[in-house]
This record gives sequence, C-alpha cells and structure tokens, in this order.
Amino acid sequence: MPRSLTDAFCKAVQPPAAGKTDVTDARCVGLEFRVTPAGAKSWSFRFRDPASRKLQRATLGAYPDIGLSKARELADEMRKQVAGGVNPIEKKQRERQEISSRAFGALAERYLVEHARRHKRERSADEDERNLKKHVLPKWTKKDYRTLKRADAIELIEGIVADGKQTAANRVHALVSKIFSFAVDADLIDANPVSRLRKRGKENVRRRLLAPEEIPVFWRGIVQKPVSPSLGYALRLALLTGTRANEVAGTALTELHDLGGRKPHWIIPGSRTKNKRDHLVPLTPLAVKTIRGARRLLGEGDKFLFMSPVGGKGHVGAHALTVAMRRFCFSLETEAGASLRDAHRSPHDLRRTFATQLAAMKVPKEDRDACLNHARADVGSKHYDLYDRADEKRAALNKFSRWIETTIAPMAGESISKSQAWLG
Repeated sequence: MPRSLTDAFCKAVQPPAAGKTDVTDARCVGLEFRVTPAGAKSWSFRFRDPASRKLQRATLGAYPDIGLSKARELADEMRKQVAGGVNPIEKKQRERQEISSRAFGALAERYLVEHARRHKRERSADEDERNLKKHVLPKWTKKDYRTLKRADAIELIEGIVADGKQTAANRVHALVSKIFSFAVDADLIDANPVSRLRKRGKENVRRRLLAPEEIPVFWRGIVQKPVSPSLGYALRLALLTGTRANEVAGTALTELHDLGGRKPHWIIPGSRTKNKRDHLVPLTPLAVKTIRGARRLLGEGDKFLFMSPVGGKGHVGAHALTVAMRRFCFSLETEAGASLRDAHRSPHDLRRTFATQLAAMKVPKEDRDACLNHARADVGSKHYDLYDRADEKRAALNKFSRWIETTIAPMAGESISKSQAWLG
C-alpha cells in the first residue's frame, strides 16, 4: 500500500523478522523504500522496460546516504528516461562501460596491443609494459585520459625524479607522450598534452667499458656461480661479437652456419635487430668455441642456443643477461674484481668495450659500424650501397678476438696451458 514517505518514517521503520519490507512512496511514482532483516535501508525505482514492458527495479542507493528528497529527484529523472523510451538500468550500464573505456588503463592496454606489440621490438615493448605497471598505472589507471593535462604529466614525472630515478623519469616521459600520440592518431583526443615538454630528468652519458685488466676477471668468472654456465657463455658471445643482449639471448640454432667450415657465421634476422635489417656476424675461432660450449648444455630438441629454464621451450630474455651480469659483479671479492663490483655493470658495457677497442685498433669507422649493425643514414649508403662488408667484418672480429686471447694472460702462479684452457 503506497504511503507518503517522510524522513521520520524512514528513520523509525524497524527491520522485519523475515523477508524484506518494501514501501512505495505515494508522492513519487515508482520510488520504493526497502528494509532488510539486517536493518539495511535503501532506495529503488520500479518501472516497466519501454521495449519489453517487463517490470524492473533500479537501485538508487542506500539510506541515509541518500535522503528522501534526493531519492525523489533521482526517481523523477529515471521516470523521464522511461517516458523517453530509455531503460535507466541499461543506460547506466552503458555509461559504466564508456567510463571504463575512457580510463587511462584501457588506453594503455590498447597502446600495448595495437602499437607496442605490433610495431616495436619485443624487448622495447616489454620495457613499455614494465614502466607502465611500475610508474604510471598505479596513479593513472582509472583516470579519464581526456581530462589529463600537462600539469598531471609533470607531477607524475617529477615524482619519479624526486625518487632519484632520472633516467626512468625520461623513459616514462617518452612513453606517456607516445601513448597520447597514439590516442591522437586513433582519434580519441585532439592533442597530445605532453607535446614539446622538455625532459625533467638529467641523465649521464654512459661511458662504462671493461678495462684490459678486467677482461680476465670477467672471462674466467662469468661462467661460474652465481651465474649459470649458459648465461655466462651468452655474455662471452656478446663481448666477442659486439651484439646486443636481446640479439644474443634469442639466438636460434638455425641462425648459426658453417661452424665446422672455413667461414663460420651467424645471421641475425631483421625481425630481431634494431634497424630491422639482417645482420651477418662472422664467427672467430674463439666465438665458435664459445658457441660449442653453450651447445653442450642443450638437450635433445632444443631450438635456441640459450634456453630459458622456465617452460623449457623458449630462449632466455635479455633481462636475464642483465641480472646475470649484476650478480657476477656483486659476487666479486678479489682485489682484481673491485672495479667491476663497484660499477654496476650491464651487458651493454660489453658492446661498448667491443666498439671502443675496435677504434683503438684503428679499424675504420665504416667497418666498426658494420660490425655493430649501425644503419648508415646517408642516401647513398641507405639505398644504393648494399655491400655487407663481410670480409672487413671478419678481419675486425678476428683482430678483436686475438686481443681478447692476449689479454687473458696467465694470472699469478698459473701455467700457460691453464690460461689457454679458459679460452675453451
């Protein structure tokens, strides 16, 4: 039986012993006050769906959070929607879906799927995802990306700078800008709010490389605990070839050719290189020994030179090489390894060592660039000069390999044969 509801009645009504008590407001068509046996009080709006004519109930909220006058306003608004042929329950569901799709977290997921995973290298896409999860999504996941302003980005980036993570701040800055540019291209927003924002973090150019006296410490220790022999061989190969960590980590056995012949070589497909071009890497005798050492650790049916211990089917990731390098450096206790231990080394130091030593040995820049697979930007080189400099690269790599062999000289009290054994 409908009755004119009052605040006094709503406050005084007692919970039923069983079931629910529903009281219809006589002054507002469709408004209903409900009380449960647990004492919970709430408002709802009863109506017939404009299409199916089925009776439905839309929840308005709890009492006393929503008072009588506010409940009547909400019910009046819903009654207008029904009169206009709109189901208020379905309308609210659509609005929630739209709000969810406008959240920055949803935009970030679209960016990863439609751009990063589709157009970037796996390692770069993984880095984007890590930075999102660590620095951006904890603060922006539910925010409407259309309302984010330049000031919001500055606040986010400055927070990372304040934590002493200058480089990370710049990486997040670039990532956020890419995501907003993706949104512009997808016609989701009109402009990138981070466009032309200067970098907030101050980065130091990395100049770390392995000194000659550090080479024997690295070469001997990297295949021993706490580093697994497989990752140790991978890092040795990275040093000998000047290749990137992700290129070494993903080495497929089918990429290695003529290991027992006169011109052994490794062809890294363009799908795994930074410049998207196939990279021919001549293999020196020492590099072949390193590869054979790694192959002895493989099982039947393995397809990659450096298999992941997780899952048993794929290859290790570049990050595993980074972790291995750090563990190795932190584990050093000898005086000879002090400089390595204190410098927070990374696999890229090996590539920098390779490039620097080639320059010191007067290897021409064109040949150094070819060894490093650096894309030449001039028109003639880019479009017409397709010579792969295989002979020049082999000569440079052999020169570097001989330097490594000479550098790994016998340590105090060690025989020449023992020193040479470390090269195998």
